[in-house]
Amino acid sequence: MSSIIEFGGPVLTGRDTEHRGLWSVDGLLTFHRPAAAPDLVLDGWVIPGLVDAHCHIGLGPGGDVPGSVAEAQARTDRDAGTLLVRDAGAVHDTRWLQRRADMPRIIRSGRHIARARRYLRGFAVEVAPEDLVEAVRKQARAGDGWVKLVGDWIDRDAGDLTPSFPAPVLKDAVQAAHDEGARVTAHCFAEDTLDSMLDAGIDCIEHATGLLPRHLPRFVEQDIPIVPTLINIATFPDIAAQAEAKYPRYAAHMRSLWERRAERVLEAYEAGVGIYAGTDAGSVIKHGRIADEIQALHSAGLPARAALDAGAWAARAWLGADAISEGASADVLVCAEDPRTNLGTLRQLSHIVLRGEVIRRERGGESAPH
Repeated sequence: MSSIIEFGGPVLTGRDTEHRGLWSVDGLLTFHRPAAAPDLVLDGWVIPGLVDAHCHIGLGPGGDVPGSVAEAQARTDRDAGTLLVRDAGAVHDTRWLQRRADMPRIIRSGRHIARARRYLRGFAVEVAPEDLVEAVRKQARAGDGWVKLVGDWIDRDAGDLTPSFPAPVLKDAVQAAHDEGARVTAHCFAEDTLDSMLDAGIDCIEHATGLLPRHLPRFVEQDIPIVPTLINIATFPDIAAQAEAKYPRYAAHMRSLWERRAERVLEAYEAGVGIYAGTDAGSVIKHGRIADEIQALHSAGLPARAALDAGAWAARAWLGADAISEGASADVLVCAEDPRTNLGTLRQLSHIVLRGEVIRRERGGESAPH
């Protein structure tokens, strides 16, 4: 195992900041040349490990997964360059993976909290509105500073998306999380759901497909970011097709949300809303697709540098994690080309360095420390 690594190429300490001269010494980054010769020299463009800000390590189509599956999910994300994950709800307790030096860092949010009988079976802690506040307190204490709510879902009686919880209860629940020192994020598809979320003082919105121009000033004023999960939103037409016969109003709504997905993301970006990259990997979306999500943000209209920033420097700063700085953990990627101008290079990383150890990919998709 190498104790000193020299990075011989340009080092991107920010989306518009380039530096020369970086080393990893016993797992920590330094801009000061060590006295000893390096054990390894890696050439290429250096960026911080990518962030998947909406990921479900430890969640499968039926809810909980065996430890071997959770480990494979984490390894797949790592080998795609995701070295920091903000968990967005999982049944499996991944604290044991947090202790693994060869696995990505995980910021856990505990389990989803959903309205009883208004979400995917086996995924969430399901509660009645009067029990929401206590459930939020419990999950806030169980996680790493985040709580995940299911803000809306199909109401079969209404035949369409409706908010999961009454606005007054939601406001009390968000305050309860804040009292516990946690931030709250919420799954939100529909337009009207966002109004009660903004009133409640929510800290982040997942998906945000219902974002309208009238919402944008409040998102900016309240500094509430969105995680669009565009590669997951791409599944909306299939969801609509499956629901068409029984719930035509819901199907039409889902299609309309899908049709304006790119426009809404671009409007948010141009208004100054914070945007972060998240894949929603777990139940339907395969793990290891962070490069696809970053590309999807770019395809929606974000400049390439901004799309990369959404999964790199800005995302790390938002989550309170180091990027490339003196004394930071050596969690970096080496790219063959400048990823700010060629996002495609993220799909063929030259090297992945996690905690100062080089991860190499062997034939068959297996990985091992170099």
